[in-house]
Amino acid sequence: MRPSRYSTRLLMIGAGLMMGLIAAPSLDAYVGPGAGFAFLSSFLVLFLTFILALLSLLSWPFRFLFRLIKGQKAYKNSLVDRCLIVGLDGMEPTLVEKFMAEGKLPNLSRLKESGSYARLSTTTPAISPVAWSSFMTGSHPAKHNIFDFLSRNPHTYLPALSSAQIGTPKRYLPLGKYRIPLSKPVIRGLRKSVPFWKILGDMGVFSTILRIPLTFPPEKFKGHLISGMCAPDLKGSQGTFSFYTSESGKADVDEGGVIIPVAATGDRIETYISGPQNTLLKEEEEMRMPMTIILDPGRKQAVIEVSGQKIRLPEKTFSDWIRITFRPGLGMKIRAICRFYISEISPRFQMYLTPLNIDPEKPALPISHPFIYSVYLGKLIGSFTTLGEADDTWALNEGILDEDSFIKLSYDNHRESEAMLFNAMDKVKKGVIATWFQTTDSIQHMFFRYLDQDHPALTCGIPTAKSAQVIEDLYINMDELVGKVMDRMGKKTALVIMSDHGFKLFCRGFNLNSWLFLNGYLALKDGKTQSGEWFQDVDWSRTKAYGLGLGGIYINQEGREAQGIVKPGAETKALKAELTEKLTGLTDTQSGDTAIRRLYDKDEIPAGPFKDNCPDFIVGYNERYRVSWDSVTGKVNDQVYEDNTKAWSGDHCIDPELVPGVFFSNYPINTTAPSIVDIAPSVLSLYNVEIPGQMDGRPLFDAASFGSDSRRPEAANRDAGAVEDKI
Repeated sequence: MRPSRYSTRLLMIGAGLMMGLIAAPSLDAYVGPGAGFAFLSSFLVLFLTFILALLSLLSWPFRFLFRLIKGQKAYKNSLVDRCLIVGLDGMEPTLVEKFMAEGKLPNLSRLKESGSYARLSTTTPAISPVAWSSFMTGSHPAKHNIFDFLSRNPHTYLPALSSAQIGTPKRYLPLGKYRIPLSKPVIRGLRKSVPFWKILGDMGVFSTILRIPLTFPPEKFKGHLISGMCAPDLKGSQGTFSFYTSESGKADVDEGGVIIPVAATGDRIETYISGPQNTLLKEEEEMRMPMTIILDPGRKQAVIEVSGQKIRLPEKTFSDWIRITFRPGLGMKIRAICRFYISEISPRFQMYLTPLNIDPEKPALPISHPFIYSVYLGKLIGSFTTLGEADDTWALNEGILDEDSFIKLSYDNHRESEAMLFNAMDKVKKGVIATWFQTTDSIQHMFFRYLDQDHPALTCGIPTAKSAQVIEDLYINMDELVGKVMDRMGKKTALVIMSDHGFKLFCRGFNLNSWLFLNGYLALKDGKTQSGEWFQDVDWSRTKAYGLGLGGIYINQEGREAQGIVKPGAETKALKAELTEKLTGLTDTQSGDTAIRRLYDKDEIPAGPFKDNCPDFIVGYNERYRVSWDSVTGKVNDQVYEDNTKAWSGDHCIDPELVPGVFFSNYPINTTAPSIVDIAPSVLSLYNVEIPGQMDGRPLFDAASFGSDSRRPEAANRDAGAVEDKI
């Protein structure tokens, strides 16, 4: 993969004028929300990028004319003018089929009857970044290098975010209390292989890609892109909320946020917004923005004074997006957007602050291609979330948001994505539009418990104000979205509605590392009976295997891991056979149910150049089971099974055979068993573009399906230029 480097190259212009801000990776972050990594911010980057954008706009009429003449060749023999792909993350086929049979999804039913519907095989493992990487590249994980949210460092045994890497400059210029970077930082994506829109762009077919996961950092291609899942917040994490409370004893949360205690003096609260680390300073420190809150309990509202603004906010109401500016020094400004939600004015004061999103109109980090595209969208539709996973599931998990406020926040984010999609449909009349909606995934994660009245989260006493109607409403709302798209899509348009995987109940957690410990495969240091996060008390000199991430088992192999003890070859093979025998069909002694259906051996997965980065095993959990919360973060104790009592009650990190996604199209397909790796070659085939040999998938559409009046594909036209580029 070719990473986006335009912003980092600009740091090299004018050695004495370079400014940057880098935050070191967080090692104790959790996969999904809270998995932290560094970010870059530079006024000079933004300023020079706008200069380049201005020059680009001035030359636009000439480029437009050239592309208009040359780009027509790309469509001469294509089957369609436009292809629309709407990704509804996690849509579950059994629920789709149930609601269609009940007449509740008329638009999806119409697609099924006039075109096609099938269950869509997902990836191994069935995890969103893995599946969406296969969606865009048409290849299995060993070719695109994404196997989980987390990857492991074999030298330290510590996790790292699998999607992107951002490092610090190697050289600095000391200037008083500051240090000015004199070399560019590394900003690179770790997903390999080439997405289909890059291939189409080289052939002259324009694409608009909206929030598809694993598109941070944005790559250069002939089209527009807004980064999706794994794009960070301003603190460099995957989403860190703040919770302000006057309640004593509320000192911390388990995951995803920070608690900021407050106390009122009369009707005033003096507090702050926790910002990113100021690494422009020699002595790094957290930037804090002063904030005053003036309470009006009689009217159940407050006025928030921050960053030169006064925001009047009633209780139990989300604010609009608010722009705030941090000033690390040397004339730099780092801008963010955020939303406030006061859950209680009196007698306690409690307020939620969303993660600090990168301001799309003045981005501190490249989140779109071209750089100005996020600015354009911000001016057009207003501020919008730029965080990869914007629906704050951890705030609900931790009881910071209630169920109603979480649903409100999720659908607000959903409407922003809808606005982006409909704008693209209005602008792009030829080419590809692909978009991703998180709503289906996040709401199912948090409300699937209502589908089973015996779910531990419903019987443990946590607040439960909703019902299974939340899930039904979700599917009805997504069907209405499909109807809007169908009404707007016009002629000669291929429509694909798909999900990357399905969903099942998550009732019981399995602590994989505890099982390995109790069965003699993982050892703790002398005198220890449990370990803190990230294996801090593990004795690697006596450990044969360990679990990391949402489904991986690694052999502590000699010559590969820093303190490996299992010899490669026969010894590793024997250990793998032993683990396979013991874990396959493992029974939960309390419930009597099968917890693990099977292990997927790395040696048996499809080949690729990055196969060595795959875990030695991927655990195929049964329905109702998943790796436990403690095991994901490297904790070890004496408890193998535990009830899942969190709001996060549905999941898909189980045996991929149990969680296929869905596939709808307005055209018939040539198989009853499509796979997610088939999407990319199918899109290429619509535009008569040759399918690269590295793609594992096969086209789902036949030319005959498009009717006798359709244009027929002939030889791939590799000389076609770019199509119209509208901003």
